[in-house]
Amino acid sequence: MKSAMHSRKMMYHLLCAGALCLAMAFTTNAQVETTRSSKEIAAPTTTVQVERGTVVYVNGNNLVVKAEDGTLRHFDNVPDSVTVTVNGKQLNVHQLQPGMQVERQTITTTVPKLITTIKSVTGTVWYVNPPSMVILRMANGKNQTFKIPDGQKFKVGDEMKTAFSLRKGMKVDAQQVTEETQTEVEQEVKRTGVMPPPPPAPAPDVAILIIAAPAPVETASAAPAEAEPAPTALPKTGSELPLIGLLGAFLFALGMGVKAVRTRNA
Repeated sequence: MKSAMHSRKMMYHLLCAGALCLAMAFTTNAQVETTRSSKEIAAPTTTVQVERGTVVYVNGNNLVVKAEDGTLRHFDNVPDSVTVTVNGKQLNVHQLQPGMQVERQTITTTVPKLITTIKSVTGTVWYVNPPSMVILRMANGKNQTFKIPDGQKFKVGDEMKTAFSLRKGMKVDAQQVTEETQTEVEQEVKRTGVMPPPPPAPAPDVAILIIAAPAPVETASAAPAEAEPAPTALPKTGSELPLIGLLGAFLFALGMGVKAVRTRNA
């Protein structure tokens, strides 16, 4: 009796150990059919991020772009598959030129979806440990261990049974339906560019022609008079005698006036 109980305990522990080692999700089991569907549960949202800059350096697959805010952005090992649309042509990094204006648009679309996953399995009950584990013999003759989700029911014939109603040898069909909300994000990148303007053409050489005015024709009747030389000193045309005479007359008049005043006073 004790030996039988001991054997049952050993069998139980071995089964539990096997369940822990072999228990797998339905999606990872080759004997499980899985179908998945999704549907949008809200309108998609779209955001557009625009980045602009000027190419300042290109060397092989390395690129330096000056952004609008003045910062330099280094792009190392740019793949040749990354192209920029310029005048309808696709140019890779080797065809870019300093001074070229480039623009990158990143379009991000976010779509909320409801993901429904249905996992189906068919087998014959070989061992059950309700409510957490069941071992089924699959169509290929191998046993497979499954964890029983909470609330899982099994179809036996035309009836739906719980794990507690399962017995060894029953052929069962089980489906697990799970629903989860996921947000799918899609990104699209558009790159465009404008080639730098061509350098200005060199100014043409202009020949400057200087035309000298013709010299006046000299005639015998209209010969110009020779200019008189400037005098080196002023001529002496005056003397001091008139000034002396004027001073003597003034003194004479003054003396006569004084004499007349004296005679009147006498």
